[in-house]
Amino acid sequence: MNRLWWPPGLRVRLLLAFASLGLTTTAVVAGASYVQARDVILQQAQDAAVVTLTEQIAQLTPVRSLPPSQADLDAIAADLSDRDDSAIAVYQGRSSSYDRISEVLPPELRAEVSGGRVVWQRQSEQGHPYLVIGTQLMLAGPEGASRPSGLEVYRLHALVAEQHSIDRLATLAWLTGGLSLAFAVLLALLAARGVLRPVRELGEAARRLGDGDLTTRLTVHGSDELAGVARTFNYTAERLERQVGELRRMESDARRFVADVSHELRTPLAAMTAVTDVLDEEAPRLPGDAGRAARLVSQETQNLTRLVTDLIEVSRFDSGAAALNLDDIDVAEAVRATLHARGWTDQVVTDLPPGTLARLDPRRLDVILANLVGNALRHGARPVSVRLRAEPDWIVLSVGDHGPGLDPRVLPYVFDRFYKADSARSRSEGSGLGLAIAWENARLHGSGANRGSLVAGNDPAGGALFTLRLPRRCTDPSPPIGPRPPAAGGRP
Repeated sequence: MNRLWWPPGLRVRLLLAFASLGLTTTAVVAGASYVQARDVILQQAQDAAVVTLTEQIAQLTPVRSLPPSQADLDAIAADLSDRDDSAIAVYQGRSSSYDRISEVLPPELRAEVSGGRVVWQRQSEQGHPYLVIGTQLMLAGPEGASRPSGLEVYRLHALVAEQHSIDRLATLAWLTGGLSLAFAVLLALLAARGVLRPVRELGEAARRLGDGDLTTRLTVHGSDELAGVARTFNYTAERLERQVGELRRMESDARRFVADVSHELRTPLAAMTAVTDVLDEEAPRLPGDAGRAARLVSQETQNLTRLVTDLIEVSRFDSGAAALNLDDIDVAEAVRATLHARGWTDQVVTDLPPGTLARLDPRRLDVILANLVGNALRHGARPVSVRLRAEPDWIVLSVGDHGPGLDPRVLPYVFDRFYKADSARSRSEGSGLGLAIAWENARLHGSGANRGSLVAGNDPAGGALFTLRLPRRCTDPSPPIGPRPPAAGGRP
């Protein structure tokens, strides 16, 4: 089974690193010291026991006759025994009184002792260590000479005291390891605090900078790498503040310029519109080129008037001055009124369930529908359809056509200002602001998760499909704030 895994935080990694280093160092040093000290203690105990046994044997009277009697074996064992150690005398299968000779005297040990050597071996019985030392007594010969007698003596030297010393060493090693681990954890916590505090400050400053507080700066402490990061952050934030400020100033100037120009054009356009009304009346009576020129001037004046109106509307959205005039309306009747006012009733197929009530801005709903249906009639293929669907909290209006649909490469940009899917389209077919204004009007309804939306896409059956969703009880007349969201077939 696959398990999800992610690396721990910096604090945990520092703790693990310091703890691992401390444990490894302590284990190596304490382990090596323990092994060396244990070997030294055992070696000293072993050497002392061998020397003691050798000296005691030297003080014994040499064996003058063989074989020794049982009393001789018992006497020799008694002479070599003391309060803590016991001795065994063995001669050709006979031994002094001892119950478990075969268990404490391994055959390999006896074989080496029979060769005349002094042999020792560490053993343990029921958790109690002891040292077995074996050798032969010497047989007195003529003129003071001596030779091995075949009489073996063994001493069982207890190592209890040495074991206690070794246990204390082990306890000291474990205690040292525990203290080293605690010290390593303390160092790790101090190091993590020293490292994570500037990192947290940097993260908090980056968050504030991302939220739009371009005056955010970090306090630089010291001259290490973290201080260098703080200086770099401050330099970046300062440059960003200057550049964003310049961009905002330029954007504000551009918006103000568009708004001022649009408003300044309204007065001459009003006069030109009055003149074009006269030209429209006289155009049929004007000869040839004069009539065509009069009709062209009238058409371009209407286009310019519509463009100026759209620019003024866009400037209201940009400045936050756009507001809703809410009213309780029958959405189906509002849609029919929009189609009737523009003479589209016979060109559009509708599916409008009656009695669908909502609290909306009827003028902005009219603008949205006029743009969507007008685009479908101009750039799509008939029949154009308008369908209304009522949900508990929303109304959904779909406007579709039976044309070729929208190119997938176009979908992310259809609501951009001045964007035209066909760059070869003439100016008389629109400025490219209609869908942008429709999108803004949809977003103006509601707020937060209950904000209206307008999404562009293609119907699986063919043709472009625009879907408008508006809250049924819109109560927030404030304009949308923040960046325009990306859209899968919606606004980028």
